[in-house]
Amino acid sequence: MNIADKFINQQDLTKEEFVELILLAEADEAVRRRITEEAVRLRKKYYGLDVYTRGLIEFTNYCKNNCYYCGIRRGSRNVERYRLTKEEILECCERGYGLGFRTFVLQGGEDPYFTDERMAEIVRGIRAGYPDCAITLSIGERSYESYRLLKEAGADRYLLRHEAADEELYASLHPKEMEAARRRQCLYDLKELGYQAGAGFMVGPPGQKLPDLAEDLVFLKELGPQMIGIGPFIPHHDTRYAGEPAGSVERTVLLLSIIRILLPAALIPATTALGTLDKSGREKGLAAGANVVMPNLSPLKNRRQYELYDNKICTGEEAAEYRAELAAAVEKIGYRLADGRGDAWG
Repeated sequence: MNIADKFINQQDLTKEEFVELILLAEADEAVRRRITEEAVRLRKKYYGLDVYTRGLIEFTNYCKNNCYYCGIRRGSRNVERYRLTKEEILECCERGYGLGFRTFVLQGGEDPYFTDERMAEIVRGIRAGYPDCAITLSIGERSYESYRLLKEAGADRYLLRHEAADEELYASLHPKEMEAARRRQCLYDLKELGYQAGAGFMVGPPGQKLPDLAEDLVFLKELGPQMIGIGPFIPHHDTRYAGEPAGSVERTVLLLSIIRILLPAALIPATTALGTLDKSGREKGLAAGANVVMPNLSPLKNRRQYELYDNKICTGEEAAEYRAELAAAVEKIGYRLADGRGDAWG
């Protein structure tokens, strides 16, 4: 039994075996095809042909952190900063609800202005106005008590990419005040509090090696998150990595299939970063086992200001206003946009 057979038969792999699996799949098209086919089989077993939509509201591009790869990091002097008011956020929800969205994702930098009290007030406002909708937060590392308060206010899900499970790689991408262990603990806190928790990582940032990706996969298996978001690294012109190459679309798509087999009931988005590097990237992600898309519901005037990386797409089919066009693109590859909240299986 080769390593691909072992993996497809749902046997746990070691870090070294994940490296072997990735190398084999990248070298042998037949192995890669088998992995993709199994990922699609499992995706259909748990979720059928449904692709779930989330209305993404990027409500602040202020951030207290100085992550070396990020376009909205604290140290960037060329960012036009903005914050949405509670009323503006609720207007996004109203527009999104009318377009058919039943999950709202509030994403922002780690902005100290949005205290627990302010965030809880916003969450309560969305919950009161849209009781049939899911509320997802993606606002970084906070205390256990903060997560508890936001859960009590009505939040259902929380996205917090771990970015890199390997501590040395994580340290090379972040300032010393940020710690990989702290980030991982936040994810365990979220799970303990009953959130549908989402982790994830970048594919191809400077310094990443195959053993680092393998460690990410081992960590995801241990954590067991309900949501997993991965995307290729894309450089931003105003960071130290401006001249670095972007991550591989092909490797990212392969890893989407591997993650689907590793955690078959997970909600896995075909990310904006994939669509930014490849105009068919979102469709490639869905065809490899992903089952979520996140169109942008932010006010048009702010979308380009939330620039985590260069050339981020935000006004075409990935925009909420183009839901009909997105539905057609999804149907073209054999799937369908689903109504409803789209909770994790089980």
